[in-house]
Amino acid sequence: MTKTIAQYLVDKLISSGFRRLYCLPGYQNDDFFDVLYDYQSELKPIHTRHEQGAAFMALGAALATGNPQACCVVPGPGFLNTGAALATAWSTNAPVLMILGQTPKTTYGQELGELHEIPDQLAVIRQFCKAAWRLDDAVVAAEQIDEAMVSLNQGRPRPVAIEVPMDMWSQRVGDTRHRRVSVKRAQPVPAPPPLTDIEKATALISNSQRPMILVGSGARSHGQLVLDLARAMSAPVMSHRSGRGVIDERDPLALLPPVGRALWKDIDLVIGLGCRLGSKLAIWGVDKDLSSVHIDIDRQEFARGERATLNIHADLGVALPMLLDSLPTQSQKPDWQSTVKKRQQKIANQIGKELAPQSEYLSIIRDALPERGVLVPDITQLGYAADLMYPSYHPRTHLSSVYQGTLGWALPTALGAADALPDQPVVAICGDGGAMYNIQELATAELHHIPVTLIILDDSSFANVRRFQQEKFGNRIIATDLYNPDFVALAQSFGIAAFWAEGKSDLKYYLAESIEQRQTTVIAIKVDEFPSPWPFLLPKKYRGA
Repeated sequence: MTKTIAQYLVDKLISSGFRRLYCLPGYQNDDFFDVLYDYQSELKPIHTRHEQGAAFMALGAALATGNPQACCVVPGPGFLNTGAALATAWSTNAPVLMILGQTPKTTYGQELGELHEIPDQLAVIRQFCKAAWRLDDAVVAAEQIDEAMVSLNQGRPRPVAIEVPMDMWSQRVGDTRHRRVSVKRAQPVPAPPPLTDIEKATALISNSQRPMILVGSGARSHGQLVLDLARAMSAPVMSHRSGRGVIDERDPLALLPPVGRALWKDIDLVIGLGCRLGSKLAIWGVDKDLSSVHIDIDRQEFARGERATLNIHADLGVALPMLLDSLPTQSQKPDWQSTVKKRQQKIANQIGKELAPQSEYLSIIRDALPERGVLVPDITQLGYAADLMYPSYHPRTHLSSVYQGTLGWALPTALGAADALPDQPVVAICGDGGAMYNIQELATAELHHIPVTLIILDDSSFANVRRFQQEKFGNRIIATDLYNPDFVALAQSFGIAAFWAEGKSDLKYYLAESIEQRQTTVIAIKVDEFPSPWPFLLPKKYRGA
């Protein structure tokens, strides 16, 4: 006897390696959860207090591990509540599988006022996902589920969705015994790059005296190859946001973002690996003296921003060994190496001096976290500074919402990371504004015994918005004051350890205790206005017209 759609999907999730389902159950998905009941030891439901929390937990688990993660919510308001997390999964290249309920197939699209009905939900979800399927035909439902799994694991990592009308869960799928999967909507794996492209890249590298490598999230699984290339080229490596930790940022060749930007006007070659190089070329500027090579698994990325001198559509795991084999023996560029070292020291001293309060806090956090401990900064003053100066030693240990700038994401994302990596401490940094977006998920942390350390910086304002109102709009302050709860008392009401840190020594002590005890802890700190990080962060054109 064939399986129902619900049974087939549960089996497929388990056989594909999923061990958690971040979720909030509800009416349209009742038949699915009834099937899941018998498989909880293999696929554990982690239910949250809000759909946004479920989707952010799946995102955090995916970013921290690099493995696909799944979440499940009801349609309409439930789905729309996940929108911020799905947009962030898109921007951060995270393989998140969204399982959505839907109103009955028999009445879909008739606008009868069904519970949770919204017009054309599938069209909306496709704006957030690289592929999406509605399972409204049981004969091909198993094939669609298989296609979704292939798409999730193939090509550029991004969200994928399956939508199931509520009257389809109990329908039996078509015969799957002799079926081969068609992956019409999955991104194809690129072929090895042509040798002519490798030869062109080799020539550009050989003629360069001041090269630099720029890495993004696409390079996270290829750190050793990136380091080998950097050494062969005598090229520093700038990790931009989602590429942090691709190479150990204690390595002399590693550049924190402000140093890489400062060197932009001096370089004669930039090699972009698994990153949005086109946008950097457009924003930071190009001229006739700057050549560029862009290697990426997503061909569409070559059409965004400024086009590179040479674009190579390839998997880095295939292209980099070919490039390394074609290069001559390691070249030394003492003048360039000296310039890079001096610029690194100068900017490090400048940032340490001008952003001294942030530097002191981040040093405490860096010292407390082990090498593979995970930091999840929110969109807050200390989070901005972390982008500038917090060193990452391994990939996937400094999680960023990149260009989405998703306020309020840090707590639930950190919970997902901690759930997926139970042996690695996870610290989230929130301002008092962002902390209140998902503060209810402290209940999720306590219920499911997920240890996270949450640092809340309390200055009773949306400080970043307030700063721009002060500096750009003549101190015309509007809609930025915040009335906060007692964060410690609030956390303690959930049964969570919580403390007010009266100074940096308190933060150091409570942070060490939280990590050692492996318990969820809230550390709240009253802070004054921080020095502005924006002179080091704002987009700027360094060369060209």
